Amino acid sequence: MRSKEEVALVEALARKGLNNCEIARRTGIPRTTVRDWLRGKTPRSSYHRAGSCSVCGHERHDFAALPIPEFTYLLGIYLGDGCISTSVKGVHVLRLFQDMRYPDLIDAWAGSVQTVMPRNSVNVQYYVGGGNCASIVSSSKAWPCLLPQHGPGPKHLRPIYLADWQQELVDRDPRPLIAGLIHSDGCRVINRSMGRLYLRYMFVNASADIRCIFCDACDQLGIPWRQSAHRTISIARREGVEALDSFIGPKS
Repeated sequence: MRSKEEVALVEALARKGLNNCEIARRTGIPRTTVRDWLRGKTPRSSYHRAGSCSVCGHERHDFAALPIPEFTYLLGIYLGDGCISTSVKGVHVLRLFQDMRYPDLIDAWAGSVQTVMPRNSVNVQYYVGGGNCASIVSSSKAWPCLLPQHGPGPKHLRPIYLADWQQELVDRDPRPLIAGLIHSDGCRVINRSMGRLYLRYMFVNASADIRCIFCDACDQLGIPWRQSAHRTISIARREGVEALDSFIGPKS
């Protein structure tokens, strides 16, 4: 039996304009199965009561009603240092990972999760794996609907793109997305060049798609960037650093 997540992935790829053959190639799902799903013949387990989401069974999602700053910030965090796993009961568990040196960020991340999913509890686990890592944890069947980038395997080994409705929210204000990406997979450092000190932001991620999402958001704000290494995007020009400082600043 195919999973609800696979159905959601096929539907998302179709909305991006991919044809059945391309979807089948990317997902490993037979083309005839892809064709049937897109004609409405989805697996029986994906059917739910009328008026509910066909994927998770919750009330139909009103994505436009999401708290935009908190959601787009959470989206950036998830793309950088988050994952979704599935329990034996089919409940999806969102986990965000942060160094315990940054308690303010841990609180901010937990607050964003709670704002986006107000009916569900949010827990913070410390010393994850015996190290200095904290994990912000929240369980809900709806997480793959809100974060359709979820899928099998590491993010850098599969296509990652924003759903159309996510892009619309980001377009309204890219700053929270950029902040979430920097707070998860980025840093603000002091560099020395020719005896002079200057500030620089760096965003490091193995996924070319996620780096592209970051760069697109910077472009929307006119923030100059360059790829300084294979996995690294650097913002070092004064106007770019000042723009990021206006809504990010040092980690704390």
